[in-house]
Amino acid sequence: MEGDFSESLTPPVSPSIVETQCDRGMPRPPSFSCVSDLGQRTLHGYVGSGALKRLLLRLDPAPADYETDTVDLFGFSWVTETALVESTTLLFNLFRQTFLKLENLVKSSSHDIGHAVSNHFQAEELRQQCVLFLQYVKVYVSRYFAPPRGLEENSRHPYVALEEQFPSALLEQLFGITLLFGRLRDLPSNLQACLSLQHQGTRLPPAWHLLHLHLDVHWTVLELLHLLEEKMLGQVVYAQPLVNLTGENLTNVSLFEEHLGNLLMDLVGLAMTQYSKVRPTEALTTPHYHCTCTKELWVLLIHLLEHRSRVLHTQSFWSYMNTLLRTVLNGAQQGKVQEGHPTHCKDPLGFTWWLVTHLADLGQSSSNGTHQDEGTLQEEQLRMQLHCCLSLCLLWDSSISMVTTLWEYYSKNLNALFTVPWLAVSELSSVGRTPLSLLEQARSCCSLASRNPSLLRSTGYMQLYRSANSFQIFLRILAVHLSQGSGDGAPWRQIKGRVYSKFHQRRMLELSEGGLMNFLLLFLVLARMAEPEDVCVRACELLASRPSSSLSISQRMLLCRGQLAFVLLFQERGLDVAALADRLGTAFTQVAREFYLKTTEATRKLALWPLLGAYIEGVQEVLESSAHLHLSEEKLLNEGFGLLLPACRQSELNSALGFLQSALAQLRAYHCSIQTGQATSPLPSMTKECHLAVAAALWANFFPFLRSLRLSLTPPPQLADCAAGFSLLALDLPGSAPQDLQPFPTLSIMQCFGWDEMLHPLVVTRYLTHTLHNSALVSSVSSSSGSAQALSVRAWVRCVLQQHAHRGTDGSDSRPDRMISDHLTELTRLVFRLPEVESLLQKARLQSSVRQEPEPALRVFIKAVGFVYRDLQSLSERSTMVSQALDYIGDVLKHIKPYLANKSPSEGLQLAYRTVGYLVKQWSSLLATSKAQQLLFRIVDVLLLPHALFQQDKSLPSSVLCAVRDSLPLYLQGLSEAAGVSQTQGAYLKQQLRSITAHYLDRFLSATPTTGTISNHPILLAVCGASSGQKGAVLRSTVIQVENIAQSKSHGSSSRLASLLAFFVELLKRTSEPDPALVTLALPALLRCLLLATEPQGETMFPHLYLYSRCFVEDNIGLYEHQVYGVLEVVSVLDRSVVEGLIPMLSLSLRNTECKRGLGRNTILRNAYKKLLSNLGETGHAEIIRLDED
Repeated sequence: MEGDFSESLTPPVSPSIVETQCDRGMPRPPSFSCVSDLGQRTLHGYVGSGALKRLLLRLDPAPADYETDTVDLFGFSWVTETALVESTTLLFNLFRQTFLKLENLVKSSSHDIGHAVSNHFQAEELRQQCVLFLQYVKVYVSRYFAPPRGLEENSRHPYVALEEQFPSALLEQLFGITLLFGRLRDLPSNLQACLSLQHQGTRLPPAWHLLHLHLDVHWTVLELLHLLEEKMLGQVVYAQPLVNLTGENLTNVSLFEEHLGNLLMDLVGLAMTQYSKVRPTEALTTPHYHCTCTKELWVLLIHLLEHRSRVLHTQSFWSYMNTLLRTVLNGAQQGKVQEGHPTHCKDPLGFTWWLVTHLADLGQSSSNGTHQDEGTLQEEQLRMQLHCCLSLCLLWDSSISMVTTLWEYYSKNLNALFTVPWLAVSELSSVGRTPLSLLEQARSCCSLASRNPSLLRSTGYMQLYRSANSFQIFLRILAVHLSQGSGDGAPWRQIKGRVYSKFHQRRMLELSEGGLMNFLLLFLVLARMAEPEDVCVRACELLASRPSSSLSISQRMLLCRGQLAFVLLFQERGLDVAALADRLGTAFTQVAREFYLKTTEATRKLALWPLLGAYIEGVQEVLESSAHLHLSEEKLLNEGFGLLLPACRQSELNSALGFLQSALAQLRAYHCSIQTGQATSPLPSMTKECHLAVAAALWANFFPFLRSLRLSLTPPPQLADCAAGFSLLALDLPGSAPQDLQPFPTLSIMQCFGWDEMLHPLVVTRYLTHTLHNSALVSSVSSSSGSAQALSVRAWVRCVLQQHAHRGTDGSDSRPDRMISDHLTELTRLVFRLPEVESLLQKARLQSSVRQEPEPALRVFIKAVGFVYRDLQSLSERSTMVSQALDYIGDVLKHIKPYLANKSPSEGLQLAYRTVGYLVKQWSSLLATSKAQQLLFRIVDVLLLPHALFQQDKSLPSSVLCAVRDSLPLYLQGLSEAAGVSQTQGAYLKQQLRSITAHYLDRFLSATPTTGTISNHPILLAVCGASSGQKGAVLRSTVIQVENIAQSKSHGSSSRLASLLAFFVELLKRTSEPDPALVTLALPALLRCLLLATEPQGETMFPHLYLYSRCFVEDNIGLYEHQVYGVLEVVSVLDRSVVEGLIPMLSLSLRNTECKRGLGRNTILRNAYKKLLSNLGETGHAEIIRLDED
């Protein structure tokens, strides 16, 4: 042992280290167990856990296990990917030690009840260690082992050399295990007795665990040898050490055959023991196995050997059993028994019959343990045989006896699945999920009825074995048979009674979902090939004989699709579908009523919806497949929809409204093809009346729900699409609309879904995008109502203003917000294509390059209306234009009310204030009229002078103030112009203008004057942006007056006064040609400021006053010398020190003026300057002397 540890490249890790590692619990590996089975397969067995199926499919035995770097085996940690190669002998020795511990525990265990529990857990732990190791070996061979690559000796890594020897080493260890465990027949009697142990609890003796470990090892040896043979790709593996030492030629193949033979003989011997206790009367009811573990071992051997026979071309299970049982029988007859064969059977022949019968029954079990029915087992042969039979029917004539024989078989096996396990994936395409796909299956079954021999060589026919099951091939044979004869229907009359007689109420109750599917497919084929009306009536009668209470939802869905497939078949033949549609519509209405009732539980509604959805989907296929929609299809659109729609959830409603859109589109398409003469086939005389009936059904059962949903705060997106569809339907078939929409149904619908100001913007944008795109509809509503285009423009304006009204609480775009934005761009393009709007743009001579984005386009439209109004000369035209403009914008304050009420979002407030401000500026003269001035007053009161502005305990939110700041210049410029042109309310508008200026002048003025805050003041920007003529004079004078008042109230705050003076200086700087009247208007307030500077607080004011006086002199001394001296005389009386500081600058300016003049001294100017200096005391007299000395 020590040598093994020292030679290992991956020595076991210390157990103390293992304890520190995180717990990596391994799922329980498969093993034999008959506790709690009670005759059923266990989920922990090799069959129930899927281990057998994975072995046969060459899949990883445990794909979710052994994925970590290390694995715990026998209390130590090993490197998962290399341990078995590097430490093969060591690991198998540990396995032997654990087995011997369990064997010793069995020998030493007593019958003391006190030790029973501890012995059970100890034995179970030892067995689990062994089983876990065997599972690891299987996973290693399957996942990590690869056949040797044959590298050169000098280029091989040491591990590669070990890996090349691994198959031989593994074979040696497996051979050693078979020798250690021996054969089942050699087990002690106390162990064999455990096969018949009546275990009532979960505390089992150690002998039970040891016996089942024997079974695990015997099966695992075969499993590993099979895996090794597959991995080596058929290459024989030799046990080299045994060959070298003993000369025996042991290979993996010979070991497999030897171990298999021994195991089969031992199992047969156990069965003989069981047979010796069987009475002849109980032979078929007494199994050949002692417990379910031996039964499972038989099943494992059967499937493994049958699989090897198919894949590796070895002997099958029955070949092995034939050889073995023949040897038993021959030995009994000759009185000889070969060594190793069972010997204690007194009735070998009876035993053989008994064992073969029970083994044949076990052979019916699939690889996952379920029992296969006869139909599935015969499906592979049936397909081939019926495929050949179909080929002969196409080449020769079919016979009634052949068809009858086949029908007798399939009428009894309609519930069979008719599947081949290895073709399961390809057969999924044969399942009909819709009525149309079900009908397509029937068509494919009838596609060979033409009996063209060339079809035998087509690719589809050659692949029929894979694409169709045996029942569908039989239906092809039936279709070919019914197509025989001279068209007199003789084949149908011969087979009709035989088919109908097989179905009655009891038989219909026996049909499973697969059976119902086959039933529908059968009758669809009969209807296509024989009498559709007779077959359909019979099928519906049979389906009705089965109560709905006996049907599951999936079965009811199948029946619904099947009957709709009959409707499609009737349409294909041009037959009226009224009877079928009535039957289907009645059933749909019943289900819809149950779905509608509030007493129906939510889980029941969830279960019913797939059935309702199947009907809706099928009816849509019916409408889309119709040639002219003239075969009573309206009966499928009954009052059930009126019950269904109000009870739908959002996802369900989306499906229902999607169906409505499709139905409206189909009806309009059929009707338009009639109107334009583009129908592809001759039209029946009643086609128009049928279209009116379909339209009436849609109006009656769908439109009331749409109208009730139009004011929803969370409307579904398809609501507008459906409403637009009804609008276009009213345009095409106005007489089909209900009376409450007459006489102009299209106009009424547009009022409901496009122009009502209570509608959600998403509904309006999406609806108008559909309707305004149709020029015929625009012309129709315009001729019906002269204000239709104006109402559409008003709806567009509202949607533009409210595009941010539905943002999330966190400011993020909600889904409706994004959808509105998407549709608004298209709506903007369509609005600008309206004749009225195009005419306005042409009159205003504006380009349309900015029409793509809604907000710039709205400003262009507002500007165009303002331009057109200003160009009008006559009073009547102007009055009409005012009314038209007010119609365009509507109650604009109501449009932006959501933003004002919620004070958010900031994007919405900015849009609202900016747009209305632009409206006030561009429509100033229009809003000053008597018709529109009330709107102007409301704009001022709501947006600029709200009540919260004058309440001490309230203040405007920062988002509102930011929006006011950005848009205030637009309002001031527009109001000033309106005040100048208003004939009745000019004084009131000027008063409002002063109030706005007074409030926001101080509101947006900073405490300390800075260049940025002063230059970007919104009032200053408004003055600078105003026109220089008489229209701008009102605003400038208002600002000066307000500033004078503000200065007079600021004597207590030197910083605020400084800001006001800085504002005035900036105002004078930006005025291109200062008006002397404005300067004179501002002078008293300035002098008052200078007077305040002489008060005690003047010490702090002096620097600011000196600065402003100096700037005043610099800006005006060049043009207004005498006036400047006069102003400074007044200033000297208030504060002589301010003027004394200006003496050097004034004297220098005087001398420069005289030099530029070039005429010597300017006596008049000098006398005015000396008069100023005489008021400055000694400083002034000293400067006079210097002037005289020049």
